[in-house]
Amino acid sequence: MMGRIRKIMKEDILDAAERVVMKLGAAGLSIDAVAQEAGVSKSTVVYDHKSKSALLEAVIDRRIAQEQEREREMIAAAADTPHPELFGRIKCAERLSNDVERAVAMAISASVPNEEMLQQQMRDWTLADLQAMSDGPRPQAALLSYLALCGFYFTEMLGFHQWNPEEQKTILEGLRKVYTSFPEE
Repeated sequence: MMGRIRKIMKEDILDAAERVVMKLGAAGLSIDAVAQEAGVSKSTVVYDHKSKSALLEAVIDRRIAQEQEREREMIAAAADTPHPELFGRIKCAERLSNDVERAVAMAISASVPNEEMLQQQMRDWTLADLQAMSDGPRPQAALLSYLALCGFYFTEMLGFHQWNPEEQKTILEGLRKVYTSFPEE
């Protein structure tokens, strides 16, 4: 029973950390702010996350794991498409991002230059995606569509532009067409 309470508390603290990041940005994240947001003592936060950096790392790790799980689900659901790895990733982008996801994405982008482990994690994720594009059918078409998808996704996640649902649908359908119509050599 105690393990379950501890796990819930860890998740509550990470939820509170995400809310702090959403309100104040990565720079405003602190052990004190998270403790106050979660309604727990500072020592409770420090017990699991020894520093601001460790807390931010835990928030980012959780968000990346959630995104990778959603990606795996969409890839499995795209099994009957011309390129499940690509089409599954495109399907992931159909879901509109929320304020918390955009705030965490901004925190990730702000943290990457200073955190070697995060840089490596992002490189590994990117290399896995690139490998998935090259391992499937029509690798050049898949790569071009994937790179365009990254541009679309990061433009939105980093808050540079928010596409309305109709624009989003048109763009993502266009990425599917790029893949199916690109002349493979």
